[in-house]
Amino acid sequence: MKKIIITAGLLVSMLFRTTAQSNAGEENSYEKRKLKIDEINLVSSYYHQEGNNSAVTGGIGTEQLTDYANSFDLKMSTYDKKNRQHNITVDLNLDYYTSASSDNVDPRSISGASAADLHIYPSVAWTMKDPTTRVTKGLAYSFSREFDYQSHGFTASWAKASLDNNREFSIKASAFFDKATIIMPTELRTSTNSSGRSGTGGTKPRNSYALALSLSQVINERLQIMLVAEPSYQEGFLSTSFHRVYFSNNTMTAEKLPGNRFKLPIALRASYFLGDNVVLKGFYRYYMDDWGMTAHTVNMEGSYKLSPFVSLTPFYRFSKQTAVKYFAPYQQHLATDTYYTSDYDISGMTTNFLGTGVRLAPVNGVLGIKHWASVELRYGHYTRSTGMVANIVTLHMKMK
Repeated sequence: MKKIIITAGLLVSMLFRTTAQSNAGEENSYEKRKLKIDEINLVSSYYHQEGNNSAVTGGIGTEQLTDYANSFDLKMSTYDKKNRQHNITVDLNLDYYTSASSDNVDPRSISGASAADLHIYPSVAWTMKDPTTRVTKGLAYSFSREFDYQSHGFTASWAKASLDNNREFSIKASAFFDKATIIMPTELRTSTNSSGRSGTGGTKPRNSYALALSLSQVINERLQIMLVAEPSYQEGFLSTSFHRVYFSNNTMTAEKLPGNRFKLPIALRASYFLGDNVVLKGFYRYYMDDWGMTAHTVNMEGSYKLSPFVSLTPFYRFSKQTAVKYFAPYQQHLATDTYYTSDYDISGMTTNFLGTGVRLAPVNGVLGIKHWASVELRYGHYTRSTGMVANIVTLHMKMK
């Protein structure tokens, strides 16, 4: 854990040291360039799921949830005196969801605080690319808030390309500092743990630290690959306080999980250009953590041009995971267990996600609007071996 924090600190020091050194030799002859807008992306999606394994009610009961998500990101760029490109990205995301399962935190109420909520998570990122050294470095900040938590995230990144730009190594270090609100199931609430809102008992910290290492390589004019490793560590309150657990002796309590977790995903990505009209993308990821879960994920996506301006983008993802060692279904836990959860998100299962998209990118702009570069409509159907089913529709509009 200390190594991850030290790495983040070294990245930040490298960023500012390099900037200071380059500023020392700046020439006086410089024509100021204005910050220009390169791209605007608008994404809206509708998601709905149904299932009968809600963790709120101990692994049984409705998992019904509907989410309306909207994302707006603005990408801008400029050049400094050293001809280094600076990119600034501002991103704003808003999710509004309704959840029948979360409403069962307090089934006696007509509508609990968690039955519907607005999730807000803006972010801002800066990167600088130096064509002389072929180094790209960046900093980012993100914020997230929901009814039961808020989070602040910080990221530093550094990347260097080879002389021929066919290879690039990158490293990214992130830290997220959360505060989780303790909201107990109604059966477990007492007058002593109430603090303002009914059923809340203050907040507890939850911190996450992540390191991402990647190496990309152009094999030839058709094939590109990338190898990625993303170790991460979490500490603090990792349970969800309003998830119920029912023991085999018919007693009930709230979910309890360890206060730390180490995760290690390793992935391989590949892109293959099969002629002028077809692009194939593949992805494989192996995942393991010290809670006992292992997982394999395979993702395939294609892009086929029906015409110079219209493309089909079918995709398929398969995943298989084992359960964490602290999981058991409804009334299968023993009261003597140290840790316990009936959250099916971390149970053993297989999943399938299948869908397609249609992308329009006319030369003169969508509907003849010059700066409206493209529009894409995607549909996906998701199933779990546990019985959960979900559908998502996404609309993506790009302005340039």
